[in-house]
Amino acid sequence: MVTIKKLFIAATLLAASTLSFAADKIAVVDIQRAIFGSELAQQRAQAAESGADFVALRAKYESAVADLQAMAKEAEANRMTWSQEQAASYQKKAEYTKADADLAMRKLQAESQALQQSIFEELRPKASEALEEIVKEEGITLLLKAESVMVAGPEHNITAKVAERLNQKTQ
Repeated sequence: MVTIKKLFIAATLLAASTLSFAADKIAVVDIQRAIFGSELAQQRAQAAESGADFVALRAKYESAVADLQAMAKEAEANRMTWSQEQAASYQKKAEYTKADADLAMRKLQAESQALQQSIFEELRPKASEALEEIVKEEGITLLLKAESVMVAGPEHNITAKVAERLNQKTQ
C-alpha cells in the first residue's frame, strides 16, 4: 500500500513537472556554425584562401606531396638496383621532402586557425545581438548550446535563423 502511494505521488510530480516544462520554449543553437555559415564569413574565408600567401603555401605543400609521390614511384621501380649509398641518399631526400610537406601543412593549418579566430572575433558581437533578438522575438525561455544536447528536433534548432539574421546585420 505504501509503495502504491509513493508511485502515485512520483507519477503526479512527474506529470506536474512535465506540464510546466511544456510551457517553456526551448531552443538549441550552434553559434559557431551560425557565424561561419554567414555570407560575410564565407566571403572573408574565400578572400583569404585566394590571397597570395595562402596560395603560395598551398602550392608548396602540393608540390612537396607530388615530389614524395614521384620519389615513391622511383623507389618502387629502382630500389633493387640501388647501392647502399643511393638508398641512403634517397632516404635522406625523402625525409627532407616530407619535412617540407609537414611544415607547409602546419603553416596552412595555423593560417586557417588564425583566419577562423579573426572571423569569429569580428562577427561574435553581431551574432550575439542576432541571437538575443531571436530569443526575445520567439519567447525562448531555455536556450542550450547544440554541443550540450544529445537529441533535439529541427524545430528547436535556431542556428539557421541566427545565421540569416547575422547576414541581415552585416549587409
